[in-house]
Amino acid sequence: MKLFSVLEINTLLKGYIVGSTSHSVSSPEQIELAGNHQITFIGNKKYEKLWADSKASVAVVNNDISIEPGINRAFIKVNNADLAMSQVLELFAPLTPQFDTDIHPSATVHPTAIVGTGTRIGAGSYIGPHVKLGDNVTIYPNATILDNSTVGKNSTVWSGVVIRENCHIGSHTILHPNATIGADGFGFKPCPERGLVKIPQIGNVIIGNWVEIGSGACVDRGKFSSTVVGDGCKIDNLVQIGHNCVLGKFCIMAGSSGLAGSVTLGNGVIIGGSASIKDHVTIGDGATIGAGSGVAGDVPAGKTYLGYPAAEARTTLKQWAALKRLAANS
Repeated sequence: MKLFSVLEINTLLKGYIVGSTSHSVSSPEQIELAGNHQITFIGNKKYEKLWADSKASVAVVNNDISIEPGINRAFIKVNNADLAMSQVLELFAPLTPQFDTDIHPSATVHPTAIVGTGTRIGAGSYIGPHVKLGDNVTIYPNATILDNSTVGKNSTVWSGVVIRENCHIGSHTILHPNATIGADGFGFKPCPERGLVKIPQIGNVIIGNWVEIGSGACVDRGKFSSTVVGDGCKIDNLVQIGHNCVLGKFCIMAGSSGLAGSVTLGNGVIIGGSASIKDHVTIGDGATIGAGSGVAGDVPAGKTYLGYPAAEARTTLKQWAALKRLAANS
């Protein structure tokens, strides 16, 4: 078990200690569940009221906190408690799964594949012809990387991931279990003789650096050229990104949201959970789409859209208020 004093944790966070405690810290925990050998955090003033009943001995807090820690308890004051707590979580993170050998004997690695220095390939994985894996890539058991694809240095491919042919993954990128990169886009056309005719999808997927793709997420290959996920994007579990979509840098898509084909997201776009974006829509830099919204048209940069169908948030909120008044008066 890892044990740290408040002073040791503060050396990492470079904050300011208020109060003191004789307790060492064995793990982090949310404020309601923490015990006296645990550290928690208060990232918003509305959670200050929970501190009195918490048994945590230490909390990482914002500099503007308005309460005192109390007897045998301490605060570590920082500029941003949420970011500081991420450092604490790294401090206590368990070791990742063990590899007894860099390339497991049961893995299939095609003779034409190029495997970088320090790269590890788990049991039952398949690495196809002309695949290129950069240095220090980790492929967990039962992952599949098909012909001519590439994975950049220091990237992680978890179990069950499928990277189809001709797709390219950047460096420092994480693909979580059962994500699928490069499946066929959803392309069909009615045909009198044959019913629905499949439209071949001959493009690929290009994923940038420092990207995370969540479990069960799907990024479809382009019909003609590439589906692109820009540097630093964070994609949650069960997200659908349709063919020929282009995501700028540092976009966030929450769970169960989806982009139809040929959607363009600017830099820093945030898509809330279960939101749906119609094909060929453009969402400008820094725009936010509220959870559960249905977007059928372009969204200007910096705007927040909400509702189904989505409209500018102020408009939608006024509509909801009017409906509430109407219901109350009926």
